Amino acid sequence: MSRHEIGVDLIDIDRIVALLGRFPDRFRARVLTDGEARYCGSKVERIAGRWAAKEAISKVLGLGVRGVGWREIEILPNRAGAPQVLLHRRAAARAAARAKAAREASAREAARKAARTPQQRKAEALVELIEMLWEMQGAR
Repeated sequence: MSRHEIGVDLIDIDRIVALLGRFPDRFRARVLTDGEARYCGSKVERIAGRWAAKEAISKVLGLGVRGVGWREIEILPNRAGAPQVLLHRRAAARAAARAKAAREASAREAARKAARTPQQRKAEALVELIEMLWEMQGAR
């Protein structure tokens, strides 16, 4: 069983415009990596998109907006231009821990399901029935 999680965030672009108007350098330095800053330039839509994506990714990591710095989640275009997520430091460690936990939970679930196949239940019931018959007949 594979496990998928979805993080969603919406941002009002006017909110980013206002933040950039009040704290242009500070906001960019806190939120964007150097690569993101070069890619986004002054395009507010790109900056807002990165903010929303980072919020959504932090939700998937189970952190909300705490525990990982904004610059530890990086969204840059790949060669085809599609957004690609790169996780650094604590974000990468958190993703690895969540992936490990998901694999372990998946393995436990598979083992639990495997132990409950109809054939095994029948076999367990059959063993119990034979043991009961032996006890009733004094065969033990």
